[in-house]
Amino acid sequence: MGIDVLVSDELHLSRFSLAALLEQEEEIRVVGSVDSTFDALEFAEQHKPDVVIISFEGEDSDAVAMSERMATLGCRSILLTTAVTRPVVRQAFAAGIGGVVERSMPPRQFFEAIRRVHHGERVFDAELTVAALSNSDCPLSKREFAILERVSCGDTVAEIAERMHLSQGTVRNYLSSMVAKLGARNRIDALRIARGARWI
Repeated sequence: MGIDVLVSDELHLSRFSLAALLEQEEEIRVVGSVDSTFDALEFAEQHKPDVVIISFEGEDSDAVAMSERMATLGCRSILLTTAVTRPVVRQAFAAGIGGVVERSMPPRQFFEAIRRVHHGERVFDAELTVAALSNSDCPLSKREFAILERVSCGDTVAEIAERMHLSQGTVRNYLSSMVAKLGARNRIDALRIARGARWI
């Protein structure tokens, strides 16, 4: 029995290339392709595909939530990303999503990941998942993480303060604290260190 797969990717060429790759595998049948997670959820509600592949680059905050809702319909999902970060792994793992895989994965391994997810298994990099769930090597607090994530989005101190309902002085104090904890030269260097460790 084949595996019905839905592909969700906002980039036209990427979406069609991914669909074409999947169709090379006899066991897999691409039953649809959409350009947003909202369309993917609507398609899933109507057609109930076995597995939904969602291209995710860390900016679509709805991807994990939509995947969780699809799971209630009996549709398992895989997030396909260029670089897996710990926050994404934590969110996806807690939400019960089928897996998170990187685009650098060889096609055969990707096909196998789809089969495993279809059979009820979960496909996460073991080392990254342990690190993401424990975060034992990260000295930053949750609030410092949240502020650094806003820095990674390009927000200014004033924008972070407004978004997080803090004073600008408090935001600066958090930034100084995280710079010191990471042994960084400045907030940009702190961001580089955090990205290198895949904390954000």
